[in-house]
Amino acid sequence: MNDQTKPATVRVFIALAPPDHAKEELARELRPAYGTHPHMRWNRIEDWHITLAFLGELPAETASLLRAPLADLAAHHPALRLALRGSGIFDDRVLWSGVDGDLDELHMLAADVRTTVKSCGIAFEDRPLRPHLTLARARRGDRSSAEEIAQGFAGFTGVRWPAERLHLVGSNVGRSRGPIHYRDIESWVLGSAHTTGS
Repeated sequence: MNDQTKPATVRVFIALAPPDHAKEELARELRPAYGTHPHMRWNRIEDWHITLAFLGELPAETASLLRAPLADLAAHHPALRLALRGSGIFDDRVLWSGVDGDLDELHMLAADVRTTVKSCGIAFEDRPLRPHLTLARARRGDRSSAEEIAQGFAGFTGVRWPAERLHLVGSNVGRSRGPIHYRDIESWVLGSAHTTGS
């Protein structure tokens, strides 16, 4: 019962998520690499997301403080049209797909999200936005695998899709070394204030 004395924590970020058809389009492009590079640590397709702000580990009650301000922010931001495009690697081993489309609006949304988080008194590392989906991680020292896969779909351009919801996402801070699974704490429709006339 000692666990009840420890405050519950959650690793939190705010993100957009591609719709299923856009994720499946990219997954078809990647399917050969799943077979030829099984040693890569592939992210689950259902967990693919575009991070707007990574807040790190927070007490669960602190994450809840964000619900009302983010709901208001989402209501007043119109939906974006985005597409998945190209590929590359970060830090010698992180395989990613890039994002195309309404990038100016995406950066504005991310800036407003970060301002909202700070206004709630939540401190976080405010890194420059580099819109992408993280797809997989290579083992340390295995840069060549990530590079080979990235080169294989560097010319990929997916269909455009509307990013219609803002997601507040959490993952339980792991006690095991298994893959991290994400869950929505809550999500909100973008631009709902404009559609309802409120």
